[in-house]
Amino acid sequence: MANADGLYIGLISGTSADGIDAALVRFENESPALVAGLTHPWNDDLRRLILAVAQDEERLDLDCYGRLDVAVGLAFAEATHAVLGMAGVRADEVVAIGSHGQTIRHRPSGDHPFTLQIGDASVIAERTRIDTVADFRRADVAAGGQGAPLVPAFHATVLRPSAGSRVVLNLGGIANVTRLGADGGVTGFDTGPANGLMDAWCLRHRGEAFDRDGRFAASGQIDERLLAGLLDDAYFALPPPKSTGREHFHLAWLDMHPRVAELPPEDVQATLLALSAVSVADAIGRHAPDAVDVIACGGGVHNAALMGAIAARLEGRPLLRSTQFGIDPDMMEAMAFAWLAYRRLRGEPGNLAAVTGATGPRLLGALYAAPLS
Repeated sequence: MANADGLYIGLISGTSADGIDAALVRFENESPALVAGLTHPWNDDLRRLILAVAQDEERLDLDCYGRLDVAVGLAFAEATHAVLGMAGVRADEVVAIGSHGQTIRHRPSGDHPFTLQIGDASVIAERTRIDTVADFRRADVAAGGQGAPLVPAFHATVLRPSAGSRVVLNLGGIANVTRLGADGGVTGFDTGPANGLMDAWCLRHRGEAFDRDGRFAASGQIDERLLAGLLDDAYFALPPPKSTGREHFHLAWLDMHPRVAELPPEDVQATLLALSAVSVADAIGRHAPDAVDVIACGGGVHNAALMGAIAARLEGRPLLRSTQFGIDPDMMEAMAFAWLAYRRLRGEPGNLAAVTGATGPRLLGALYAAPLS
C-alpha cells in the first residue's frame, strides 16, 4: 500500500451548481485535516447553461458539449488557484486534485446505465500543473452500482460514532443520508430533493439563486394536497440502494402537478420545503430507526426554516451540525473527493458496495497527469 500522505485538493459542484467547493486537505496516516476551503463562484451565463442542460431544458450538440466540458474544467482550475492562493501553498506542494466535476446527467438504471460528470480533467491538470484524479462514479456504475452516493465512506472515516448508531445528512441540491452503525456497518442513499427544487422555484419567482434563511418559504403556507401529490412519486417508495438528481426532480416535474398553477408562489415554496423535510425524516425513520443523532452538512444547514422543519420531524433525535464535530459543513463533500483521490493513489477502493449496490469494491477515478515540464 503506497504512502500517499500530503496535501490534496477536492473539487465539486453539486446539483444546485451554486458554486465550486474547493478544499485543501492534508492527509497523515489516513487522517484528514482541512487546511483551507472556499466556494468559487460560477460565471452567471455558464451556471445558467449548466442548470438548463442538467434539467433537460436545453439540448447540446457535440460541439457545444465539448466547449462546455472545457469551460467547466477551466472554472475548476480557477477554483484550485483560488484555494491555493488563500492558503499560500504552491502547486508543487500538492500531491493531487480529486475532481468530482459537474453532474449533468445521472441514469444509473435501465439497459445502459450511465452517469455523466463534465469538467475536462486534462484541462485541470494542465492549467494547475497538478496530477488530477477524476471520473469517480463510472467504475461503480459499470460494476452494477448506482455510482452514488460516494460520500458515506468518508463519513464513516470522520464521523463514526463511539457508541450507538448515527445518521449523517447531506443537504445539497439532493439530500442523502448515511447510517453509521454501532457495529461498523455503513449504508446510505439519496432521499430526494433538498435545496434543488427550492432554489429553482426561488430563481423563477424571485430572481434569486436561493431562498436565504428560508424566508420565502416561511412567508407561505404548506398545501397538503400538493405535498401529498409530490410525495406520491415512485422514487420515495423505492428501497435502497438508490440515487437521483436534477434530471428527475426539476421544475418540469413540479409543473406537472396541477395544483402548482393554482397556488401563490410562496405556498409552493413552503410546500417544497415540507417535501424536503418530510422525505428526509421519513427515510431516516424507515432505514435508520436506531440512530441516536443526526449530523447535518451541506448548504442546507444555512436554511434555518429547513433545519427547523427537519428537526421537528426527527422524533426526539437531536439535529446537529458537522461544525460541532470540527468539520465545515460546506466543505464536507469537497473533502470527500480529496479523500477519494488519496484512496486512488494508495490503490484502495473508494466505493462501498453496501451503499451503491455495486458487485464489489472498486478503485474509483482515472489519473490525469500534470505536464512533465
